[in-house]
Amino acid sequence: MLVSVCALLGAVRLAVPATTGTDGHPSGVQRQLTFLREALDDGAGDEAQEMFPEGYFFLHALYGLSWVETGMRAPAGERSTALREARWALGRLESPSGRAPFSPGLTPPYGVFHRGWSNWLRGGVLSLQPAGQRDPAEVRRFTRDSAVLGAAFDASRSPYLEAYPGQAWPVDSTVAIASLRLHDTLLPDRFDGTVQRWLREVRERLDPRTGLLPHRAAPGTGEPVEVARGTSQSLIQRFLIDIDPVFAGEQYLRFRDRYVVSPLALGPAVREYPHGMDGPADVDSGPLPLGVSLSASAVTIGAAQVHGDAPLAAALAGVSELAGLPVDTPWTKRYAFGLIPVGDAFLAWSKTARPWVAEDPPPPPAQTSAWWRLPALSLLAALGAAPWLPALVRRRRRRGGRGEAGDAGS
Repeated sequence: MLVSVCALLGAVRLAVPATTGTDGHPSGVQRQLTFLREALDDGAGDEAQEMFPEGYFFLHALYGLSWVETGMRAPAGERSTALREARWALGRLESPSGRAPFSPGLTPPYGVFHRGWSNWLRGGVLSLQPAGQRDPAEVRRFTRDSAVLGAAFDASRSPYLEAYPGQAWPVDSTVAIASLRLHDTLLPDRFDGTVQRWLREVRERLDPRTGLLPHRAAPGTGEPVEVARGTSQSLIQRFLIDIDPVFAGEQYLRFRDRYVVSPLALGPAVREYPHGMDGPADVDSGPLPLGVSLSASAVTIGAAQVHGDAPLAAALAGVSELAGLPVDTPWTKRYAFGLIPVGDAFLAWSKTARPWVAEDPPPPPAQTSAWWRLPALSLLAALGAAPWLPALVRRRRRRGGRGEAGDAGS
């Protein structure tokens, strides 16, 4: 009975839509955010820091960004909770714990990872406020931090600034450049030249194997030193659309063609390495069963959604509802029994995804079949029926035995 109920529950989770596009309120996200705030208050940020170098920072950043995007879906007069929570998260990014892993001696100070994500969230806080009602101190800080980022890019020979001494990941600079685009949307145009130069230099330094931005680049020159990988690409595709929608559309199709797969025909997932290539797992990718990264698959929900690829976003979200083992209560929702809150944060952020600067793009050609659920539903049906088969066989045998005894009596 328990196995059958679990299989039925899995089928329901797989069948019920888990995304609502860039304008709707995705089911369960508010309860996820309630769980995340409770977890953060109980020290989840410090626990995440023990798991990977940016754990504390990332968990708070994603919590704040999810609230920003939740607030963007509400009327201007109903954003007070989103604004309060986003500001709270931003304060944690600038706390000693938020800055601890990063070097103040880098350009910009604390590196492009810390400065870029912080600037993006700060711009999001301003986006929640009507232009005439923005906090002047927040506007000044956003202007100042954007200027520091712009000057660092203008002075660099590489489009990819350092996040740590001697280490540069293109995804971090992509977030920072998106924040400069956001600045020019909210405030007077100032960084268009910086952004255009960055785009030209990025096109000159694409990963030769995939034609995408590389996973790592050489500090100082920006030349690719590691093939494009799913964990960073899923983030890059989320932000690139707000920098240059045309270039972003080209990059997204390349990424989708080379990394999105359907292992065992049980629904879409995202490989960590491109088709035909395998490589080691790390703390970012997590384990790689059949070459698939669960973290990249979750983040790609948001990338697909901002690119208008509703079929892929819905399918990836549906798989996460099945594989993520969510626990629902009337007040909270958590995945994997709440053991890894940063996973909940990535899912909440992915389901609330929407472009901040660009208009919603036209949908790309569909790659995900409308029948993607069928193999998984068939497997769940078989699992649900399997425990009952021995009893059915015994019942059939007993009936057969009684029939033979009746014939013998005759």
